[in-house]
Amino acid sequence: MKHSTSLIAMACLLAASACSGDDDSATETTFPDTTETVTPDATGSALTAGDEDESATATSPAPTGIALYAMNCGTIAVSDLDIFAVSGDYAGMAGTLTDSCYLIRHPQGDLLWDLGLPAALLEAGPQTDGPFTVSLERSIADQLAELGLSPADIDYMSISHMHFDHTGQPEAAAGATWLVHEAEYDAMFAEETAGQYQGFTGFETAKFTGDYDVFGDGSVMILELPGHTPGHTALQVELADTGTVLLTGDLYHLNQSREERQVPRFNVDVEQTLASMDVFEGIAEDEQALVVIQHSPSDVADLPAFPTPLR
Repeated sequence: MKHSTSLIAMACLLAASACSGDDDSATETTFPDTTETVTPDATGSALTAGDEDESATATSPAPTGIALYAMNCGTIAVSDLDIFAVSGDYAGMAGTLTDSCYLIRHPQGDLLWDLGLPAALLEAGPQTDGPFTVSLERSIADQLAELGLSPADIDYMSISHMHFDHTGQPEAAAGATWLVHEAEYDAMFAEETAGQYQGFTGFETAKFTGDYDVFGDGSVMILELPGHTPGHTALQVELADTGTVLLTGDLYHLNQSREERQVPRFNVDVEQTLASMDVFEGIAEDEQALVVIQHSPSDVADLPAFPTPLR
């Protein structure tokens, strides 16, 4: 989704706490590249690979008890999809994108993936800026409550990238450790953008580079796929019944984006994005993965309707 000044301003007005001048700084823990696998356990302490079950590897069967919940975190109606392809192929076309977030429940803890649009849209109603009209039906916190959870119960939170439709409700993970790619963190808190992310300054923060093994058993992997933003990531989840699930972040926005290898106009590095697509598709093919384009209404609709999980 576009990271434009006007859209960010709208998001800041809707979620004033997330863009306030709060000076509280995040508690930072920098984790090395996962070639030296260091993973926080469910209590937040650091575990090296040697502390884990030696049989737990990235190729091991998925641990039982892992569940993936797809949550509705907003809707984005687009009157002109031109911005979604540098080729200009989508000029004049209209479409509707979903804004999905995900809860991964693992025996060692809960991970919230992406944070959707600001909860203040519930009261403000749909908001329009240029070709985009954004709206929200339910907050993440409300959906967590349906599962008997509160924001304080979430162990880990991670965002695929820094754009406002993926960072709108940090309050929904108030008790979590934020797992963030170092390059994305640096981009978020650069001098010109830092004021937009004050809602993230109170988190205990674990930075990483490379791919990141969340629970140390290969079942939930944050994949380094830069290009859309400096530290853009996707999520790989191994489920006992479904097998491998890949959540794309914004590597792709539309189904045809994937089919046609289209790169959006709002993108940091086109060649890097295309290279990340190659990496992603290699994993998808090797693992025979279920690919979920997070903004695709049809892909998200194919998942079990909340609160039923995918297992």
